[in-house]
Amino acid sequence: MTDLLDVNVWLALVDENHVHHERALAYWQDQSVREIAFCRVTMLAFLRLSTHPRVLSRLLAVDEAWEIYQRYRTEAHVGFVGDSPEIDIMFRPLSRQTNSSHHLWTDCYFAALARCNQCRLVSFDQDFGIFENLHFLHLRS
Repeated sequence: MTDLLDVNVWLALVDENHVHHERALAYWQDQSVREIAFCRVTMLAFLRLSTHPRVLSRLLAVDEAWEIYQRYRTEAHVGFVGDSPEIDIMFRPLSRQTNSSHHLWTDCYFAALARCNQCRLVSFDQDFGIFENLHFLHLRS
């Protein structure tokens, strides 16, 4: 099974001063995790947030953010999960489940993507617990 990591895990991994860095690193080093993946949303969020002056303890330059992303992608156990044709079929009901709360649209999409691709979603965000039948690992520090 592939673990689809939320952007908060990717950010915690690259920032040694991040409050969740140690927990993210322990997860990363766990030998039982066979495949870890980005998707387009987490890739874009990583690039955007890592170059934002208030997110990481050290601002990354655009080229540096790209280099880190590409370094992860060349790891043998890091893949990329793309959209599947069924994504909208799963996405729409999940968005209705949350009453279209403006801050949960991306979470709904991310949960639908994980379901469509039979991935386990991994995050520090406990909000994913609201989605029934989602294989979810809540990383707690």
